[in-house]
Amino acid sequence: MEPSSLRGGEADEAIQSSGRDSGFLRSARNDAATFRRALVLGGSTEARILATRIAADPHLEGVISLAGRTSAPLAHDLPTRTGGFGGVEGLTRYLVDERISHVVDATHPFAARISANARAACAAVGVPLLVLTRPPWLPARGDRWIEVSDNLAAAGALGDNPRRVFLAIGRQGVADFRIAPQHDYVLRVIEPPNADDLPPCCEVIFGRGPFALEDEIALMRDKRIEIIVTKNSGGALAYAKIEAARTLGLDVVMIARPASGDAPTTHEIDAAMAFLAS
Repeated sequence: MEPSSLRGGEADEAIQSSGRDSGFLRSARNDAATFRRALVLGGSTEARILATRIAADPHLEGVISLAGRTSAPLAHDLPTRTGGFGGVEGLTRYLVDERISHVVDATHPFAARISANARAACAAVGVPLLVLTRPPWLPARGDRWIEVSDNLAAAGALGDNPRRVFLAIGRQGVADFRIAPQHDYVLRVIEPPNADDLPPCCEVIFGRGPFALEDEIALMRDKRIEIIVTKNSGGALAYAKIEAARTLGLDVVMIARPASGDAPTTHEIDAAMAFLAS
C-alpha cells in the first residue's frame, strides 16, 4: 500500500502493530532533555554535512536513510539504511519502532514522493519534521533560461528543429525525452541508465560533481552543445554548468522544483542542529 496519508485509525493501527502505543512517543518527547534520535532522509550534500554534525554531538543519535539509487553512494558519518520504507505506513512504523524523536528531510529537492511520505508519517505520530534544502538557483545577468514545470515540458521546449542537447537531469526521467527523438542528446549520469529509456540518439557520459567551470566549458564545446536541460537543484556543486551556459551564450531549459508542502524549511545546517536540540 502506498497511501499519500494516514487517517487517524490507520495511524493507530501502524503504532499498535509495532508493539507500542501512542503514549510511547509522548513519553520519549517528554524525556527530550536526554533522548534525541534523528532520522535524516538523505541523498544530498546537506544531508552528509548534517550527518557529520550529528555524529560529533554527544547529545544526539541518528541514522541516515538513502533511497539506494546509486550503487556506490558517498560515505556518511552515521549508521546508514538503504531502500524504501514501504510508503507512509512503513515509514510510520519505522518512526515508532526506532524511537525516532525528530526527522530531517534532506533529500534531493526533486525527491517529491519520499518528502510527501515524510510529511504524512510525521503528522500521523506527532514527530517533528524539518526540511533542509539548498536554495534554488536564480537567473543572473546574461542567463538565457526557459523555465518549465517538468520533464515533458522541457522536451517540448527544445523545439522542432534538431539540436545538440546536454541533459543534466540524471537517469531518472530520461525516457520523457523520447517524445523528442529529432535531437542529439548527451546525458551525464553517475549510474548507467536503462538502455530502453534513452532517446534514439543519445551519448551517455559519466561523472559526479563538483565540476570546474573550465571543464564544463570545454565539455560544451567538445560536444557542440546548443542547449542545456537541467533541474533547478540549487547549490554550488552543480552550478558550473549554469555559468558555462552563460559564458557560451547557451539557452538553459530549467525544470522547476515540485511543490514542497507546508513543512518548516531551512537552508542552514545550524538551524537544523537547533531543531534537533529542541
